[in-house]
Amino acid sequence: MKQIKDITIIDYDTGNLESICYALDRIGATYELTADPAIIQNAHRVLLPGVGEASTAMSDLKGKGLDSVIKSLTQPVLGICLGMQLMCSHSEEGDRDCLNIFPNKVIKFPLMEKIKVPHVGWNTISGLKSPLLIDLAENSYVYFTHSYYVEKNEHTIATCNHGIDFSACIAYNNFYGCQFHPEKSGEIGETILRNFIQLS
Repeated sequence: MKQIKDITIIDYDTGNLESICYALDRIGATYELTADPAIIQNAHRVLLPGVGEASTAMSDLKGKGLDSVIKSLTQPVLGICLGMQLMCSHSEEGDRDCLNIFPNKVIKFPLMEKIKVPHVGWNTISGLKSPLLIDLAENSYVYFTHSYYVEKNEHTIATCNHGIDFSACIAYNNFYGCQFHPEKSGEIGETILRNFIQLS
């Protein structure tokens, strides 16, 4: 009988999967990469990565029949960066409807004096309030790279400020999202990935 891995990573031709795999290797997690709906539906936990442009990424998910699969999942699901944004209702990037797991829109950072867009590099997160973020200190540093963001809302479990406050992490039922990259965030990111593996 095939052993169920700690994490099943959705492979839909979007994202730097090597970086995620290296991070999971460092914490000793077992994982598999797949676009097979049956494997994803029966996974222990699911990770939805994402680097790139929202409209293209949604087309890739739909093309593989994974949009409806993701919405139907009942196990813990973690979206990373663009993966988190795709779980929202709509993205201004490409003016595209997304998965609508979270009823929140993804919008572009406004032009602000002395604030660079995209938001790239290390920044702090605060207001931490989720099992996903257990054992993290307030104002821990994590690594971001994005031009679009989700406003603070009722599902926000961590915030960040880049000229304005925005959702660094969101959660609703079994779905979680990180706007930053845990796989690039050193020990803090590794703690988040370990916490995700412990979610049930």
